Amino acid sequence: MAAQGNPGVGEGGIERGAVVRAFFASLSGTALEWYDFAIYSVASALVLGQLFFPSHDPLAATMLAFSTYAVGYIARPLGGIVFGRLGDRIGRKKVLVSTLVLIGAATFTIGLLPTHADIGSTAAVLLVLLRFAQGVGVGGEWGGAVLLSSEFGDPRRRGFFASAAQIGPPAGNLMANGVLAFLGLVLSEEQFLGWGWRIAFLLSGVLVLFGLWIRARLEETPVFRAIERQGERPAAPVREVLTRQARPLTAAVLSRVAPDVVYAMFTVFVITYATQELGMESGTVLAAVLIGSSCQVALIPLSGWLSDVVNRRLLYGIGAVGAAVWSAVFFPMIASGSFALLAIGIVVGLLAHSVMYGPQAAFVAEQFHPRLRSTGSSLAYTLAGLIGGAVAPLLFTYLLARYDSWVPLAGYIALTVVLTLTGLLLGRDPAPEEEDGTVVGEPAAAAAVR
Repeated sequence: MAAQGNPGVGEGGIERGAVVRAFFASLSGTALEWYDFAIYSVASALVLGQLFFPSHDPLAATMLAFSTYAVGYIARPLGGIVFGRLGDRIGRKKVLVSTLVLIGAATFTIGLLPTHADIGSTAAVLLVLLRFAQGVGVGGEWGGAVLLSSEFGDPRRRGFFASAAQIGPPAGNLMANGVLAFLGLVLSEEQFLGWGWRIAFLLSGVLVLFGLWIRARLEETPVFRAIERQGERPAAPVREVLTRQARPLTAAVLSRVAPDVVYAMFTVFVITYATQELGMESGTVLAAVLIGSSCQVALIPLSGWLSDVVNRRLLYGIGAVGAAVWSAVFFPMIASGSFALLAIGIVVGLLAHSVMYGPQAAFVAEQFHPRLRSTGSSLAYTLAGLIGGAVAPLLFTYLLARYDSWVPLAGYIALTVVLTLTGLLLGRDPAPEEEDGTVVGEPAAAAAVR
């Protein structure tokens, strides 16, 4: 209960100021890391194929660039294993500082890389290695960021508090697209291709310093401090999750597949589709993505809050079905190349994504016992990325080239929705009584799946 007569104290005796700081540290830090990740994603569709994977075939160059995009997802399980385990062993805060430094340094260095024209194929090798480092950092970031905000907040409002980390991707995508769109407006195509794109990557250095300043002011989460007090820190959290919480892990992994694929469609592949298939200007398409990402910044926490009011799994499922239906509407709708219709299509597509993505962090976290939550959440996040977001742009590109039709693209999204619905059926509803403020309510011996 809230402390009587002290307006600065919230649920479980936690100061409201600490809750607010944790929420914004989770949001801002994740946004900065996703700015770094998104800047590469957008640049893959615009310039990196030409600069690092030159080819007489533009499609081949784009696919090579998207292959490097996938490396960032392939690296995530390593980050999830290493940093997720550390989150349960040494605490959430220390892990989040480390992941921010790693991904920021990798992104800044990409901005300094010589291209294929300068050093040949070595440039592509270096790009892949730095992309791998980005992926390791992001793989360790998400689980910790989710717990940072949700473990400071009221467990009965976990959907809203955990959504802080979920705002990071659209906010980061918004910043990335905004920076690239601005550079595209003020620079000529030759200037942008020659050196302008580097500015977006180099900005990461400034953003990371800001993120470190915010996170350095935080305390460890009350839940982890309680686990430490009770001597409940797991010795081998990865093994425990894999052997004793296999069903929660499976549910969490499958639940994440469709959101990853839908997001890749409406923020990454749509740039390639609209420019190469519909002949639209890249700046016009980026503007449409910017509008959609702007809407998500509000839609995601709203969906997280709504999932605390209604059944979380039901809301999540409605978003998944909506995404499948809208994908079949979207492509015919934008066939004319109208900017207005493209913007509306992206906004609605990202609305469906938000209805899944807002509740997702809470749903994934509450599948696992608090003492294994960092490891379980991180593994679920990263493993789902391998079968979802990692291959989505490549498969979209291949299916379009192979069949010259949008129908297989919509079919692919529908298939991933089936996987996500299966994960939701395997999962469980929230059990906030497992922790009340700073008290962890279940001993280690009961960490197996109920």
